[in-house]
Amino acid sequence: MNPTDNAPLPAAFRRIGWSNLCAQFSEQVALAAAPLAAVLLLSAGPAETGWLQTAQTLPFLLLSIPAGLIVDRASRRRLMVGTEALRALSLLAIPLLLAAGGLNLPWLAMLGALGAVGTVCYSVAAPAFVPSVVPRQRLADANRWLELARSVAYAGGPALGGALVGWIGVSSAYGLAAALSILAVVLLAGLPKDEPRSGPQRDLLHDLGEGARFAAGHDLLRPILLTAVFFNLSWFILQAVYVAYAVQTLGLSATEVGATLGIYGAGMIVGAALAPAIARRLSFGALVLLGPLCGLCAASVMLATLWLPSVVLVGTSFFLFGVGPIIWTISTMTLRQAVTPNAMLGRVSALIMTAAFGARPLGAAIGAAVAAQAGTAACLALATVGFLIQLLVIGFSRVPRLRDIAELA
Repeated sequence: MNPTDNAPLPAAFRRIGWSNLCAQFSEQVALAAAPLAAVLLLSAGPAETGWLQTAQTLPFLLLSIPAGLIVDRASRRRLMVGTEALRALSLLAIPLLLAAGGLNLPWLAMLGALGAVGTVCYSVAAPAFVPSVVPRQRLADANRWLELARSVAYAGGPALGGALVGWIGVSSAYGLAAALSILAVVLLAGLPKDEPRSGPQRDLLHDLGEGARFAAGHDLLRPILLTAVFFNLSWFILQAVYVAYAVQTLGLSATEVGATLGIYGAGMIVGAALAPAIARRLSFGALVLLGPLCGLCAASVMLATLWLPSVVLVGTSFFLFGVGPIIWTISTMTLRQAVTPNAMLGRVSALIMTAAFGARPLGAAIGAAVAAQAGTAACLALATVGFLIQLLVIGFSRVPRLRDIAELA
């Protein structure tokens, strides 16, 4: 991988980067507050928090493909602005319900799912928007900055959300999340206008099939897709039960739970910051492999807390979950942008998100069901097996043999 260029990235990209930071921070504060509100205010257990995670991630499964089709046909800027505004409204509704005494688990789940629509559309539209404002040779650098902003949000968002819930209350956390989401809307509204592509209308199923054939038939995209599916499935089996496990079994407070989730973000910051230096020392394929390897190590450390309950081990696990997979995200997004025609990027990104992020509600549902029937320990063991599978899938593909991103030109 070539060293990053030190020249400033385009102003339009910088606006995307700041909006990304605000949107991601908003999402992470809310995601930390939701299970804490469920456990501390609504007396939810591991199964209930698992079903809450399922509802909050279901839009990734249901809406990624429709969002991808829209991204390749309509204004990407307008899509991001509209759906981020929808997220802000859903966040504002929760403290209003709480003040009126009407907040319950179904409302918490439904509004969380509504807010996730913004995450889905932003996640599909942004990778398709970036190549139109950033030169091809700077894509890896641009993706690194996007992921570094996301890492900062993952580090500060959960810690701040947990602290606000513990010190002031749930409403303060959701109020901050809504304010950040509104700021993201303002930043996105200032992006250059991108008009939909002109030309004859094409059949939706044809366009979808074209993107699916490209992704499934590409010998580099296919193993990345499968690896991402198993990673997200396993990650959300663990995430489904973590807050209840941490509070009820490990005895952590709301602030400590937020801090451990914040360590995950700190790992992402370290991974994103070190990515250029690591890339200079490793081949591109080895860089991609690093994420799945760290995922398996992290899951094994979390499993060890069953016998050695320790906040230090929990923090170590989340740090590893952050540091390796963020390098995976940067490198695989760069690979996807390098091998996919721009006119097809929305559909291909949507298909990958549907398969990978669509595994999140399935993983959360499996976690909830396994927790209800066999307990939390079985969930942690099952998640570890899944992380082993994702490492084997990518390890036996052609991807680890790639020397440099230039091979894909």
